[in-house]
Amino acid sequence: MSNSIARSGAAWAGQRSSALAESVGLIAAERGRLAPWLAVALGAGVLLYFSLPAEPSAGAIWLAPPLLALAVWTAARWPLAGWALGLVAVAALGFAVASWQAGRQPPMPDLPRGATILEARIAAVELLPEGRRLTLEAPRLDGAAPLARHVRIRLKHDDPAEPQPGDLVRVRALVRAPAAPAYPGAWDFQRAAWFSGLAGSGFALGRAEVMAGEAGAPLLAGLRATIEARVTAAIPGAAGAVAAALLTGGQSAIPAADLGAMRDSGLAHLLSVSGLHIAIVMGLSFGLLRWLLALLPWVALRLPGKAAAALGALAVGGFYLLLTGCAVPMQRSFAMAALATLALLTGRRALSLRAWALAAAAVLLLQPAAVLGASFQMSFAAVLALIAGWEALRPHLPKPGRGAWRRRLALAAFGVLATSVLAGAATTPFGLHHFGRLQLYGVAANALAVPLTSALVMPAGMAAAALMPFGLEGLALVPMGWGVEGILVVARWVASWPGAVLTAPPIPAWGLGLCAFGMLWLCLWGARWRLLGLPFILLGLASGAWQRAPDILVSADARLIGLRAGQGLAVQKQAGASGLTRESWLRLHGVTEATLLPKTGAYSAAGIECAAGSCTLRPAPDAPAAVLLRGAPPAEVCAGAALVVSAEPVRGHCAAQVVDRFAVWRNGAHAIWLVPDGVRVLSDRAARGARPWVPSVPVPRGTTSPDPPATIE
Repeated sequence: MSNSIARSGAAWAGQRSSALAESVGLIAAERGRLAPWLAVALGAGVLLYFSLPAEPSAGAIWLAPPLLALAVWTAARWPLAGWALGLVAVAALGFAVASWQAGRQPPMPDLPRGATILEARIAAVELLPEGRRLTLEAPRLDGAAPLARHVRIRLKHDDPAEPQPGDLVRVRALVRAPAAPAYPGAWDFQRAAWFSGLAGSGFALGRAEVMAGEAGAPLLAGLRATIEARVTAAIPGAAGAVAAALLTGGQSAIPAADLGAMRDSGLAHLLSVSGLHIAIVMGLSFGLLRWLLALLPWVALRLPGKAAAALGALAVGGFYLLLTGCAVPMQRSFAMAALATLALLTGRRALSLRAWALAAAAVLLLQPAAVLGASFQMSFAAVLALIAGWEALRPHLPKPGRGAWRRRLALAAFGVLATSVLAGAATTPFGLHHFGRLQLYGVAANALAVPLTSALVMPAGMAAAALMPFGLEGLALVPMGWGVEGILVVARWVASWPGAVLTAPPIPAWGLGLCAFGMLWLCLWGARWRLLGLPFILLGLASGAWQRAPDILVSADARLIGLRAGQGLAVQKQAGASGLTRESWLRLHGVTEATLLPKTGAYSAAGIECAAGSCTLRPAPDAPAAVLLRGAPPAEVCAGAALVVSAEPVRGHCAAQVVDRFAVWRNGAHAIWLVPDGVRVLSDRAARGARPWVPSVPVPRGTTSPDPPATIE
């Protein structure tokens, strides 16, 4: 018996050893593809920091240097072991960088609750469909000391002032701190503001007093404002706003209807200045510079024209990056363009997974919080899919032969189609997670709009920028306007097609993580075992089936309360309720409209019964009941409910659990699930934890205790 057990144990150990050796062999065969995984580990370390419920110890950031040194020492002797240790070390580096970046931000100020006199220097001016929005640096509120953070103020639409960057402004305004998440787990505006240096935003109550500043306008901000003004003056309407966005990166002036059409048609990426735009700018600059150098024989014989033109195009691309505001997609695009230029100068391949990884690492080290945003995720996912797709398709593409122009035309058409399909497929999981939307006809819209952008709009825009110092930009802006009008026509047409946009409940964060891991596994490896990434992608896309939307949502000010009615949403809305919060709730439930609960009287829907004074929600026969108070005395409903929700404070004793105005005042928005085994309540404060960007628990006026008056026992 013992011999049999020993033989079985030895056989199992042998199989395990064989499997381990086979895995090591597979990884060793992929040696050329190991480096990009270090960038993935860097991002994983950043995500680990942001997933913590509280700030880590200050000493945690010093774990990275010794780990990195040990990984380098190990890699020199045992490459695979060094790579494995390097993944851990680089993850520790990402964790440390995120922690350091969070700790170095200035604290959030206490903003006035009422109107304030705001005095500051204008750092930037954004055009709006009606009026302007100012970004103010080092603002003074009611004559107090300057703030360490900036604020954004929207001027009145009829304000005749035309402020410019560098001017001084004085205006009476209401300024509010960044909003808390619309529901637990929603996008965190306060976290984004913490890392961007924003103190708050608001709107003017009167006309602004503008005075010329002594220091003048900041160079790029002033140039950006000048370009926007000249473009919108030459191209009226929505086309001018879109044309200005393509040259300066500012989208605030685009009318909401046209912005929605661009989004619903799958053309919103054309407005986000990124890879396509910088490729056009640098490509045209490269061709023009090389042609100019060839016209000068003395220079052409003494300078390597290709290298000189590449460096000149890179300089133009860097200026375009700064002019458009250094958005994350542009940072990624410029980093990859710089690596492509280096590859061109050294005779190496320009587009590679290593270039993608280096660009991702550069952005993560500069802005670790960017990894949480849709812009970073969708941009890098699309480029990863394009690089991997090109590697897979290149051996099968035909080589130009007879009738080369026909083949090249066919290959160009195939390239546009394949690019749209690959980029659209790669960004779908991220669009579902962040927006809960699917654009079904993006391939068709891009097949029409991208060639128009590449062949007419961007070249004309570059020509207009070059002619502006001479006052001749109108010669190029007119054809640019024609091209932009064509893009808008395509966007409106495609967006009007039946079923152009499908709404769906967003996939949860863990589902997005599965999709991202599966996509990385599929694209970063080269052998057939990369196909193991497909099940992760499919499981992540299906994760929404395991994600149940909350039965009840209560906003942070209790002015909006939502009840899940079958597959829909019914809301109680009070004056001043946030429209942004309502839209976020609709996306969470995968619907486009919500039913409005009547203020009084009867109402009936799936699982909801309303009478005078209260509404009862029971999502399933075996689930507990929750009561929404609408005027009835608490004593009449507390005894028969597992949970009581109210937009007003519930005073007195109540046997049921209570979520009222005091609860959301203390802990932010609440999400509630009614399940057979009880009631699950999650507050925004519990979901986010104790982080630097999460405001402390508020205290009543005139008290110093962090504990507000109890509302229930």
